[in-house]
Amino acid sequence: MPDIFVNYRTIDEDTGATLIERELSRRFGSERVFRASKSIKAGRRFPQELLTAVRRSSVLVAVIGDRWADARGADGRRALDDPEDWTRREIVEAFESGALVVPVLIGRATRLNRRDLPPELVELADCQYRRLDTRNAEADLARLGDDLAEALPQLAEAERQISRIEAESDDVAGSRVGRVDGGVVQAGDYHHQQDGGASNVSNSGTFINTANGPLHTGSGDQNNEIRNGGPVTFNGDGGSYVERGRAQQWFGGGHRSDREQ
Repeated sequence: MPDIFVNYRTIDEDTGATLIERELSRRFGSERVFRASKSIKAGRRFPQELLTAVRRSSVLVAVIGDRWADARGADGRRALDDPEDWTRREIVEAFESGALVVPVLIGRATRLNRRDLPPELVELADCQYRRLDTRNAEADLARLGDDLAEALPQLAEAERQISRIEAESDDVAGSRVGRVDGGVVQAGDYHHQQDGGASNVSNSGTFINTANGPLHTGSGDQNNEIRNGGPVTFNGDGGSYVERGRAQQWFGGGHRSDREQ
């Protein structure tokens, strides 16, 4: 179940709620952040889903824009005055369950006035708010995330776990390998600045870059002489080389194998 419930009025700040949910999901994990249009699966009964999620959440983020207090229902009444209004019900449920309620005011002009609230929601005006301004969105979202991580230790731990997983993924794919103690070096992981020739990759063996001639990776001497159109000969303990478009291997003692390149 989620730790964070994002409460919003669709006709007021659907975009702001989406922005907040996506940033908190990035930091803490999508499964920890509930937003109705994202989290309720097709065919599920939304009244039960909403009430269950808000009752089990540790914090409710109330997203409030400049139309939040004055929005009207289908009957023409102010929505906040309707006990069945879902935005209102979710906040009331959060207060009753003991959740932390954080109002997030969208834009610089939005205000939260006790006189505009029904008695059941007056407590909302006493909650310390945060502000989200599109001109300062990155810093405002970071501050909100920091506040929630400080208030809920499980969110701070979830963020640390996500950071560790991302760091491990970066190490496996696309990272530069400076030293390899055995094992396999992936071509996409090893970056070599030398153009052509051969060099040693720590204990993994020989790295050959842009080979244009016969190659020998054994410990003995190499003789590149071509005798009567025949193969290259070696005096060492074996290795691999290229001759006339064919990949050749020589293992010493006169044994040699050929394979089409």
